[in-house]
Amino acid sequence: MSHDPFPTEHPAVVTCGLPYANGDLHIGHLRTYVGGDIYSRALKRLGQETAFVSGSDMHGTPVAVNAEKEGVTPEEFALRHHETYEETFPKFDIEFDNYGHTHDETNTELTSELVRTLEEEGYLYEKEIPIAYDPDADQWLPDRYVEGTCPYCGAHARGDECDEGCGRHLEPGEIEDPESTLTGNPAEYRERSHRFFRVSELQDYLNEFIDRLEGTSNAQNQPREWIEGELQDWCITRDMDWGIDYPGETEDDLVLYVWVDAPIEYIASTKQYSERVGAETFDWEEAWRNDGEIVHIIGRDIIQHHTVFWPAMLRATGYVEPRAVMASGFITLNGKGFSTSRNRAVWADEYLEEGFAPALIRYYLATNGGFQQDVDFSWEKFRDRVNNELVGTVGNFLYRSLLFAYREYEGTPEADLSEEVRDRIEAAIEEFRAGVNDYSVREVGNAAVRLAQFGNEYIQRHEPWKLDDGEEKERVIRDCVQVAKAVCVLFEPVAPSKAERLWADLNEDGDVHAVGVDAALDAPAASFDEPSELFEKIDEERVEELNEKLEARVAETAADEEEDEAESESDEDGSADASDEFEPLLADRIGFKEFQELDLRVAEILDAEGIDGADKLAKLTVDIGVEERQIVAGLKQLHDLSELPGKKVVVVANLEKAELFGVESNGMVLAAGEQADLLTTHGDAEPGTRVR
Repeated sequence: MSHDPFPTEHPAVVTCGLPYANGDLHIGHLRTYVGGDIYSRALKRLGQETAFVSGSDMHGTPVAVNAEKEGVTPEEFALRHHETYEETFPKFDIEFDNYGHTHDETNTELTSELVRTLEEEGYLYEKEIPIAYDPDADQWLPDRYVEGTCPYCGAHARGDECDEGCGRHLEPGEIEDPESTLTGNPAEYRERSHRFFRVSELQDYLNEFIDRLEGTSNAQNQPREWIEGELQDWCITRDMDWGIDYPGETEDDLVLYVWVDAPIEYIASTKQYSERVGAETFDWEEAWRNDGEIVHIIGRDIIQHHTVFWPAMLRATGYVEPRAVMASGFITLNGKGFSTSRNRAVWADEYLEEGFAPALIRYYLATNGGFQQDVDFSWEKFRDRVNNELVGTVGNFLYRSLLFAYREYEGTPEADLSEEVRDRIEAAIEEFRAGVNDYSVREVGNAAVRLAQFGNEYIQRHEPWKLDDGEEKERVIRDCVQVAKAVCVLFEPVAPSKAERLWADLNEDGDVHAVGVDAALDAPAASFDEPSELFEKIDEERVEELNEKLEARVAETAADEEEDEAESESDEDGSADASDEFEPLLADRIGFKEFQELDLRVAEILDAEGIDGADKLAKLTVDIGVEERQIVAGLKQLHDLSELPGKKVVVVANLEKAELFGVESNGMVLAAGEQADLLTTHGDAEPGTRVR
């Protein structure tokens, strides 16, 4: 590995976090896979030898739990979803060089080999620890089979992760007040022997590693809390019969933790690619054992695994450490979090069935904010970006310039390229190159769009339709065709299918997916046919129709849930209590004096921003009249944070200070229900007004 600017002399491997093979894909899932595809294409465009790999995560308790619900084996369940993913990704122009899965022979053998190496090098040991156990089901409870309270922040958490609070990885036995998801009964802790990885012995290495890690700032900063603190050893086995067996283990129900074998699939998938194309085309061992440039592109909820546990495993087993980790923000829908259980999502197959080209959503996901920022999707915003930027800027320039060239010259006129246009294309190439080296998918895409914008300004400024036939007119049209070709070359990573069509319209030889950035300055073909329009506008009526479909689907799912609950909770006479949808009133009452001890104040939100690494937490600055306070609230996925400043809320001002995900919280914002409906005032009460 080097830290030289791309392209380097060393082979690169770009990976995407493995999708769990346990559900359908929606556009929120697509962000990292689109980002990975764009980034790997951009690297190849710069001349970097690159393999783009991933695979389906077949193991772990989510797969086992859902397979049990369907009455099929975990392998059958996971393979079905794996095959769906294999078919879906290419429909969005996401083209992995290899897409495997964690249950195949290559990954199983490599995982066993790495674990044996860890053991031989003295990094593994056995220890008795408390494991949640369900006496009624007579079963140990790994990961998703147990829920309870996070010992770090007090939020509700599942067995291996505080998914609703601080986002920390939780070791077996850490979760408080454990409850079995099998029976709903309280679980009990019993001693059980498990294997541990001595991550703590690699703390000095990890401190150095995180200082040289490249990528997005959230991936560089979030892990420091664990690496610079008291680093705990990692339990790498689970009480299950679905997964990769611990090497040499005689017990049938002890397998490796899913986060052991999942990242090893990156290596296994690269190896499968090499075996298919030959080591002379791409040598997986050169990449992973010697000097490879490893770039991981993931969701920010799995930063800790990729920047603590994974590099520790690689270091201990003699593999190359990651050069960079790019961690994306989340996707919200109309300002609120996706809810697959409520069908509140734009599904991948639904998007395709609506007839939209993959280029549109790829462009939206790639350029709508920085990669690590949260991005809100709505059909209105989608239409605006398509109409204003893809149609109004890129498509408009390409069609008008090429159509004029075809009608006047049936192709590219014989003229020298102007110095102004050459300089501008060279600048666009450098913007593209800088985007790659800054790990900015957005800037990779914007380099081509800004060049198209220049093209529109150039053709409008020179007005070739007003020029008499001659050298000046020929030069202007040659310039425009050259810019169109450069846009095609630079926009290919974002919109590969559209670039392929434009390449054909330009009558260019060769494969647009294989050319380098320098092709942007190669002379265009002398002749080409009448061009086609690459993008079409989306009508407002179409957006209304799509919104109506979404609302109807969410309402239907909610109605089905209510009907199911009514049937299961109805009395013997068939009637149901309408109040069952709410939590029961508390039997214990408090006195008026106790109520008066709560200092409830009207506050105005001054600023709101997401907390890096925390899925749901936002940091608010609020004015409570007498002072400004910082409060942490779980609003990130439920509200558009940019719209919160200026909003009046009610806060508990005398709550004890707390620290959530490393950020101090001095108070509590009051909200109602699962969607966090913020409590406010009917009138115009001033900040600081006491609520009585």
